[in-house]
Amino acid sequence: MIRVLVAEDQSAVRAGLVLILGSAPDIEVMGEAADGEQAVALARELRPDLVLMDVQMPRMDGVSATRIVVGEQLADVLVLTTFDLDEYVFGALRAGAAGFLLKNTDAKDLLAAVRTVAGGEGIVAPAVTRRLIAEFAAQPVREPTADPAVLRELTRREREVLSCLGEGLSNAAVAERLDMAEATVKTHVSRLLGKLGLRSRVQAAVLAQELGI
Repeated sequence: MIRVLVAEDQSAVRAGLVLILGSAPDIEVMGEAADGEQAVALARELRPDLVLMDVQMPRMDGVSATRIVVGEQLADVLVLTTFDLDEYVFGALRAGAAGFLLKNTDAKDLLAAVRTVAGGEGIVAPAVTRRLIAEFAAQPVREPTADPAVLRELTRREREVLSCLGEGLSNAAVAERLDMAEATVKTHVSRLLGKLGLRSRVQAAVLAQELGI
């Protein structure tokens, strides 16, 4: 069973998420939180596999809550957002969110995303990925916020995989582009995350965009 904690301040939306998740035979909703502080407290108490986290919540926002949950290795975090391109979205990515979905995602895709993240592979909604990349592309050329020297730790192949992650490609798409087995891609992703000190492939995608590779 995949144990999920739902953190969403709007009671009607939260109830709908719980209903969808509860309909799956392999998913168990362990608890519900109405704000970020409660989400952190319940994550510490219940130790779920995954927290489905709203970005904008009272008392403590989803970005801060994600940073704590991931930092303390309490659970993976799958963020739900209406996707206003602001500091909340990028902040949650840097905080270690394993995935991003839009709130209008249908039930089938929501369940698939939960299973994907619980299985150890991050996920970002295609619409979110496209807009993330478009946002980076639209920004004026600037000094990278990350140190390019971190790339020295990577092999040539790992840098190629990192570049693909920056485009929002799935493991299967990376495998096709680089002509390698999907299992090999997973190995490269795992290794480059470890070398770069990152928590998720989504963080790796942001890093790739910031470094322009």
